[in-house]
Amino acid sequence: METLTRPSHAAARDLVARAIEEGAVVTVVGACTVEYEGRAASTLGSGERHLMLKPDGSALVHTDEGQQPVNWQPPDCEHEARLSGGGDGETGEADAGRAERLVVESHRETPDEHLVVRFESVLHVGAFDLTDERDLSLAGTEEDLRERLLDDPDLVEDGFSPLATERSTPAGAVDVYGEDRDGRAVVVELKRRRVGPDAVGQLGRYVDALERDLHAETEIRGILVAPSVTDRARRLLADRGLEFVALEPTAGSVEADGAVGGNDGPRDGESGDAVDGE
Repeated sequence: METLTRPSHAAARDLVARAIEEGAVVTVVGACTVEYEGRAASTLGSGERHLMLKPDGSALVHTDEGQQPVNWQPPDCEHEARLSGGGDGETGEADAGRAERLVVESHRETPDEHLVVRFESVLHVGAFDLTDERDLSLAGTEEDLRERLLDDPDLVEDGFSPLATERSTPAGAVDVYGEDRDGRAVVVELKRRRVGPDAVGQLGRYVDALERDLHAETEIRGILVAPSVTDRARRLLADRGLEFVALEPTAGSVEADGAVGGNDGPRDGESGDAVDGE
């Protein structure tokens, strides 16, 4: 482990470059601008941010708010630390009269994406040799919800009989397919956390696909099973004639607002700006 507080840009470059070469986790905190070029383009003006580089090639840029990075690169990118300005930068003689500044770049070839972080000041740099061989153990997964429902089908409704899981349709695999007490086909879509309109649309596509595949006279019900739904999702369910059953993945569990982990949010316009996703 090695850290520097308020280092010169040259000292910060040396530590970051060495840490990248040695496969360490790198953190840099300071005032910077961020530019992304790839499937789209984005620019962040000057602000104090936290840059993290991981040995797997991923890069994350965080601000003082929220859990999602404001810019990021996926694993398998190549990282580089250099100085710009002072005649030792990418613009050569044109920068000769400017002070040297730390620049960190992250690039991958397929698809072609390039993230450039230019530091105006560096508050802290750290390099850490971290190891973690433990696997994340999840409680309250979608599989837990599936097993709970299959063990006690009446949690969906009295008389519900599961017939198949992961039943194939042109729109994708149905989580649980079954029949109600009156013999009507039932499509059950499972979600382990609070959901919105996207989940309703997914359930509707499964119902529509089965209506095309099965006999024209067959009545198909669609039931969304999740801990809770947004108000908009509830309205869409009613509009589509679909149903909702509130059920936690495990008995006695309480839904939390935060994510268990991971970065599932999409990139805004396929750029390097991460946004909250559902």
